[in-house]
Amino acid sequence: MEMNRRQFLTYLGTGTAALASLATGIPAFAAERTLSGKTADHLFGMEEDKRKPIKVKFKPIQATNRDELVLPQGYKYDVIASYGDKINEKGDTFGFNNDFTCFLPIDGNHEHGLLWVNHEYVGELEYYVTGYDALNADPKNNMRTKAQIEKYLYSLGGSVIEVKKEKGTWRLIPDSKYGRRVSGLTKHKLTGAAAGHSAVGGAHEVIGTFANCSGGATLWNTILSCEENFDSVVADTKLKDATHYGWVVEVDPFDPNSVPKKHTALGRFSHENTAMTIASTGQLVVYMGDDANDQYVYKYVSKNAYSKKAGKANTKLLEEGTLYVANFSKGKWIALDYIRNEALQTAKDASGKALFTSQADVLVNCRDAAKAVGATPMDRPEDVEVHPLDGSVFIALTNNSKHGNFYGQIVRLLEKDHNHAAQEFTFEIFATGGPQSGFAAPDNLAFDSAGNLWVVTDISSSSMNSGIYKSFGNNGLFFIPTSGADKGAAAQFASAPIGAEMTGPWFTPDEKTLFLAVQHPGENLASYAEPTSHWPKGGNAIALPSVVAITGF
Repeated sequence: MEMNRRQFLTYLGTGTAALASLATGIPAFAAERTLSGKTADHLFGMEEDKRKPIKVKFKPIQATNRDELVLPQGYKYDVIASYGDKINEKGDTFGFNNDFTCFLPIDGNHEHGLLWVNHEYVGELEYYVTGYDALNADPKNNMRTKAQIEKYLYSLGGSVIEVKKEKGTWRLIPDSKYGRRVSGLTKHKLTGAAAGHSAVGGAHEVIGTFANCSGGATLWNTILSCEENFDSVVADTKLKDATHYGWVVEVDPFDPNSVPKKHTALGRFSHENTAMTIASTGQLVVYMGDDANDQYVYKYVSKNAYSKKAGKANTKLLEEGTLYVANFSKGKWIALDYIRNEALQTAKDASGKALFTSQADVLVNCRDAAKAVGATPMDRPEDVEVHPLDGSVFIALTNNSKHGNFYGQIVRLLEKDHNHAAQEFTFEIFATGGPQSGFAAPDNLAFDSAGNLWVVTDISSSSMNSGIYKSFGNNGLFFIPTSGADKGAAAQFASAPIGAEMTGPWFTPDEKTLFLAVQHPGENLASYAEPTSHWPKGGNAIALPSVVAITGF
């Protein structure tokens, strides 16, 4: 039985989704009155009679601090892959702290395919990976051995794993011909204006990818994996040139022998994810956020048009185009183009030296370039996704304590004339985190085919279940309709184990399975002898980051 949105909200109990001030993040909250109906659907082309019925129904769960992945009644999860699992005949193993996931069917089969998984960082659990006691080590003295550094780098990057559903259970195929590790030790090719330039030390090829947070899929069946907080990994592993990291990486999961590409035209910063779409002009557009306090929202517009017939040759579109950064106060996209933008040509540092002398300089130093042209600093812009029905762009702003924005918010942006290549836009605050909405610190986003938003949260493990975050319990996964009378009202679908966040939500094409990565369970422990989580094996087992498949939809 299908329910419409009004029936669904009646079923779960009336919720409140409040609008907020972009500058402060403080909710414009009215007690016992929903404000969700005030989102500006008339601007976004969502007509009430075009709404699709909700295809899922569940009894929302309550916030919990259990050391378990908690789901609504009628749903279950299969642990597909955990750190250290064998993924191919060569004996490569699944990496650490899994993040972004993306499922690509094999021969159109929704129950058999390749799953790309990011591996972001190691953190204080490095002891279980390399044997290095990071908890008790002197942070000023990097005493990691060469062997420990190799293990560290190998545990990061990404994994291609083959997965299959058999007799109602998803499983990993450990001897897959597709199984592959793309790690901190893998060769990559640079493309775009910065490739071979002095701004990257003249490199055309670089070694390794790491700090891989979220990502996206291309229209030609490859993966875009995003390098985020690379600085700490560079320091820990004694690498010399940080300019080789902080890029968007393209990987072809179906070709184990292919060389991954780092597309410099998409800029260098702490990338969270990519969201790819086609503009009304036929150009390829990629939206991106820089996940740090007071950083920026970007989009890339290709020079040439996308052609479905070109297949994987469309990768060339990611090598030549224009990178833009958003000015929200003016509703404009500003071109980060050294030739066209005089502000970049005249920008100087504190000593009076020119900040940029070429487009390569601009791409390598995107944060400085965005600041120089007057872009709007935002509250940790993380995941950016394009609505499948109306084309509006949703941006998760996780939080920014410096601005008093402790709970975060979700912004909805509409391009002028519904053209994703446009240089002007309008926006609204679609939903805000806080006790009134039941969620805090929105992170990764995913849409289902009906346009409902699925949101995972990222309350830091040091703040979780304490202070102003106590009512939220562990991090969660939330379901939020984006249109109709109940838009903006959040219902909790899942709760993570202790210390963990759930990342990388991705549906199979038939929407009968949702893949999730459970990252850093047991993080922020005080002693290796006293772990705070034992998920997923329970008992006295060491907590292991793992990818799960949720079924029951």
